[in-house]
Amino acid sequence: MPEDISCKTEHLNDEFRWPKDKRLAVIFNVAYEMWTSDNCSSVNPMGNVLSGNIIDPNADSYGRYNVNRGCERLFSIAEKYGVVTSIFTSGLVAENHANKLKSLSDFGHEIIGHSYGQDMLFPYLSNQQIEDNISTSTKLIETATGQRPHGWISPRITSDLDVQRRLAHHGYKWHGDALDDDLPYLQKFSDSEIMAIPVTIDFNDLPHAMRFGRTPEQFVQMFMTTLDKLLESNRETLILDVIVHGHCYGRPAGAWAFEEIVQRCSQENELWLTTRGKIFNYARPFFSG
Repeated sequence: MPEDISCKTEHLNDEFRWPKDKRLAVIFNVAYEMWTSDNCSSVNPMGNVLSGNIIDPNADSYGRYNVNRGCERLFSIAEKYGVVTSIFTSGLVAENHANKLKSLSDFGHEIIGHSYGQDMLFPYLSNQQIEDNISTSTKLIETATGQRPHGWISPRITSDLDVQRRLAHHGYKWHGDALDDDLPYLQKFSDSEIMAIPVTIDFNDLPHAMRFGRTPEQFVQMFMTTLDKLLESNRETLILDVIVHGHCYGRPAGAWAFEEIVQRCSQENELWLTTRGKIFNYARPFFSG
């Protein structure tokens, strides 16, 4: 039986605003991912998955584009406009591409824990495997960048209260495994606390392209329309995430869409272009304790 974990939550009040009284925070997220050996991406561009419990060479090759080419293109676009991103980082990336991760961290990008491998989903892991996953991923990122990560977002944005308490025990200040609110809230366990900073999933290239079959042009149009409407209404304090994966919109056919959104946002004075780490630092004093 899973342990019954007691968790109290504290939320921000309705008067909360971002710095300089802004209403809308925008975060550009890049998924910098690898899969463990004998595993591969769960999506592929063909649509028909090979049957049986075997590795699909097509899906495997598709996923490898992430670190081989795609993410490099996305980072280059962001840096062209002076925008820092939040990077969902597999422990395997830190292990195999330490120098690159260090250069990204030195630029100012936020390096976020994202499981050791993209295929290692917490609901399938034992307690010891969860502990080993968090500990190993954290150490690898710290070794690569020289800085211990303070934020974590799991593959599929999927973890439960037990994992979130474990993250707090490992020194994490915040996680993004929440879809149940618009703004950060504090989770208080009996022996620790961690801030949940919810992720907005409306602008995620993988479901947009692979699940719904929409085009990059539609991605841009949906974002621009949403941004225009939110800026016009100026009623709520919100977070707006843009999530791109190196093996999806890191390709030339999708990267232009990411660039159009980055360019537009970099020119908007009413936006707070930020990271979840900066949100934690700004929001934490608004909570008690």
